[in-house]
Amino acid sequence: MAESLKDKIVFITGASSGIGKSCAREFAAEGSKLILTARRIDRLKILSESLKEKYNTKSIIFKLDVMDNKNVQRVVSEFPEEWQSVDILINNAGLSQGLAKVQDGLLEDWEIMLDTNVKGLLYVTREILPGMIKRGRGHIINICSIAGYQVYPRGNVYCASKYAVRALTEGMQIDVVDTPIRVSSVSPGMVETEFSLVRFKWDEEKAAKVYKGIDALTPDDVAEAVVFCTTRPAHVNINELIIMPTTQASAHVIHKRP
Repeated sequence: MAESLKDKIVFITGASSGIGKSCAREFAAEGSKLILTARRIDRLKILSESLKEKYNTKSIIFKLDVMDNKNVQRVVSEFPEEWQSVDILINNAGLSQGLAKVQDGLLEDWEIMLDTNVKGLLYVTREILPGMIKRGRGHIINICSIAGYQVYPRGNVYCASKYAVRALTEGMQIDVVDTPIRVSSVSPGMVETEFSLVRFKWDEEKAAKVYKGIDALTPDDVAEAVVFCTTRPAHVNINELIIMPTTQASAHVIHKRP
């Protein structure tokens, strides 16, 4: 029997857009209580209000930059007492910067990707996981990528960061195997979000070409997969889930309509 998510406390990073925002909506529809975090607090306010209006969702919001460990520690310490028992952590905050060969890559792009996608995930997990273990319940979902399984041209450092997410997920599964805690990764293929806009430094023309002629996944598709993982019976863990558009066979085999 599927587990109920009603009144479960769900902490989502990168909740202001894309997959994180869709996860917020999906968990709200299930009756969960939400801790919504992102750098763009104005977007979180709008999201929180819309979820309250549509689902009567209880939520709290925080401005959070996962790259800054002191910021992560401070924000988590500010959770009200009744919100401290996080049931589900969605490590969603992540990005790609640039698309270049290593010999042409920009150091600042590499640092942003590694600090967000790898270190940020670790900083947040380190603050939340001990409490889950102490309470004897909890589920961590790491949003990975097909890029964590297959390297594509010019994706070197981004792919490396997602390989790291995959490795960390497996490592966490080993570390908590003697506890009731579950750890899963959800790895999408092409999803039409702000991902390409961010990668190309908000060049809308370049970003649009990425998805042209493709029925890409939507953020909602991925969020539904995340909810599926968290609603399995307590003795079942979805270790890893790969979700792709029908017209994508691998990281670099994609059928585009003319």
